[in-house]
Amino acid sequence: MNLSSVDLNLLHVLAVTLEERSATRAARRLGVTQSAVSNALARARELLGDPLLVRDGRGLSPTPAAEGLLPELAAAMEQLRSVIEHRRAFDPRSSTRELTLACADNSQIADVPPVAAALAREMPLARLRVVSIDYLVASGGLSGGGIDAVIALRRRDPGLRAAALYRDPAVGMVRRDHPVVTGKRIARSAFPRLGFIDVHIPLGRPGRGHALVEEAFRAQGLVRRMALVVPGFAAAAMAAAGSDLVACMPRRVARALGAHLPVRVVELPVEELGHEMWLSWHERTHKDPAAACLRRVIIETLRGVDGPSSGAAT
Repeated sequence: MNLSSVDLNLLHVLAVTLEERSATRAARRLGVTQSAVSNALARARELLGDPLLVRDGRGLSPTPAAEGLLPELAAAMEQLRSVIEHRRAFDPRSSTRELTLACADNSQIADVPPVAAALAREMPLARLRVVSIDYLVASGGLSGGGIDAVIALRRRDPGLRAAALYRDPAVGMVRRDHPVVTGKRIARSAFPRLGFIDVHIPLGRPGRGHALVEEAFRAQGLVRRMALVVPGFAAAAMAAAGSDLVACMPRRVARALGAHLPVRVVELPVEELGHEMWLSWHERTHKDPAAACLRRVIIETLRGVDGPSSGAAT
């Protein structure tokens, strides 16, 4: 028998009628007409190949086959009821869900630690799984089914919802005793003497953030000489700490890494160079209570961390 061709409502009607031993009482309990119960019982008899219930005076008597079915049907109905009620009564304190967040190197360094701490307080038994943007792309994006949310620049793809988190200005990072960059800002005149570290995160190639940075520098007539290319900001910070090269990165990442390295964070000679970071998720997880809890934790933890962020959930 192909289960997909079975109307499971017939089994529910049968279970209630077996318990009530009356089509009238079963109809009242189910909130339907007596004829609807009778029609459902007729279809159930055909489906199961047994009379199931026969008239006995003013009531109905179950056949031996139906008597044997009743405990199994009652257990199945209770299990389905438990599944539905469990979803409606989601308890973050007892949830053991694994929730998957995709983000790039910058968010892994600056955003994941506070989010993980906040989620552990909200959902102490859950597990947060963090994957890279490369993994997000390779697995089919947010519509692929394996990722609950992503922190990144916003993409206006069909089926996606998003909420603005924060704006993260770009800064420079140099070693503390850098011979050329001696003040709090990199002078325009120093650019020809400096070598820069480039960070290619997505699939080892320049991403959207990289393109925005380069465009901002070119608009100011500044050209960076790239001396080193690395796949992450941690490697860039380590290289800057041990050389005369300059690393450019989001301020929040620079602060997090700078707390552990002999480096200085300096301003760049470019105004308004920064990225608006967004939390995005797919419509398929919008109503999922565990995924919604993760999103709420992320928004409450990160929104406006470096000043107010514009925009709302859409």
